Amino acid sequence: MMMKTLIKLRYICLGLLGIFSQSCTQVKSNASADEVEKIEFYSMEDFNSVEKFDTHVHLNVFDSTFIKKAQEDNFRLLTVNVDVNQNAAYPGVEKQRAIAQSLVKAFPDRLAFSTAFNLDNWGTDQWKPQTLAYLDNSFKMGSIAVKIWKNIGMDLKDKDGKFVMIDDPRFDPVIDFIEKNNITLIGHLGEPRNAWLPVEEMTVANDKSYFTKNPKYHMYKFPQNPSYEEEVDARDRMLAKHPNLRFVGAHLGSLEWNVDELAKRLDKFPNMAVDMAARIPHLQYQAVENRQKVYDFMVKYQDRLIYATDHGVDVKSDFEKVNQSAHQTRLSDWEFFATDHVMSGKSFEGEFQGLKLPKLVIDKIYRINAEKWFPGIKK
Repeated sequence: MMMKTLIKLRYICLGLLGIFSQSCTQVKSNASADEVEKIEFYSMEDFNSVEKFDTHVHLNVFDSTFIKKAQEDNFRLLTVNVDVNQNAAYPGVEKQRAIAQSLVKAFPDRLAFSTAFNLDNWGTDQWKPQTLAYLDNSFKMGSIAVKIWKNIGMDLKDKDGKFVMIDDPRFDPVIDFIEKNNITLIGHLGEPRNAWLPVEEMTVANDKSYFTKNPKYHMYKFPQNPSYEEEVDARDRMLAKHPNLRFVGAHLGSLEWNVDELAKRLDKFPNMAVDMAARIPHLQYQAVENRQKVYDFMVKYQDRLIYATDHGVDVKSDFEKVNQSAHQTRLSDWEFFATDHVMSGKSFEGEFQGLKLPKLVIDKIYRINAEKWFPGIKK
């Protein structure tokens, strides 16, 4: 009983870090079990009553149903433009920006948007001024963030055929401009480590499905391309060059496979946070073997973790189906973070137990950190 009490005391102390100045050593060692039990938790019944943010969605068509369903779930949204090769799901960045602006105008209390820039004219004297002008206009239009995508490091090449990485000095003036304007940079750089494995060795089903459908980014098939380590290292070098940049690494910063590796980067780069978009199954996968490690990570880095899903709609979407899927994902994620229920998911075989994080940690993950790392997200 005493050991359980001491363990709970440790979690309380970690949960209070950043709010109170006291350290764990200042908590009375003779605190009673009743005092320890005063720490508060949410339940499934609290899901709708708690204000939440999803900081990574893609609304690429003027649709109100997705936003209204999110509102029913008590979510505000950040819709993120991406410089994907133009297709039906992702029109060009200017069209994405126009759609986002229209939606923000229609739902100013529910939605904010993040812009993106394209790589047209890369390697010429035109690219820098056109990009700075585009970003300047985006900020004047209300963009609160800029998204950079994996095409930097995985698609873009110089005239000599060499891959261009995000630490290339030609990106520095653009990154400096983003920082100068107090704008957050969202970085989807690299891919899950699973991309460098055969499909049958990948750890979660959504990666198996994505890289089967998108073989262009299944790096296992392209050993001549930059390695996983080279992608992550380039991102780290960029952060080292820009220590005052406010940076959010999308998809757990492409370090989804190991909370220890992610912790190393969060320790090294205090200007870095990460969103959890489409990578929560990787946390659950790790919780199967070591729930305590995942719990400790979430509590220790509670100020640097931001809830997100990567859901969205486009012209091809079955809106009813997408909205229901998004709702079920939000409920399942809440169950994982807020309860200690024994769960199983669609992404891998095996059961895992919910983390049952304290209320304070939940509030940070779902709301406070979004407001901190994306100033202007809340109207």
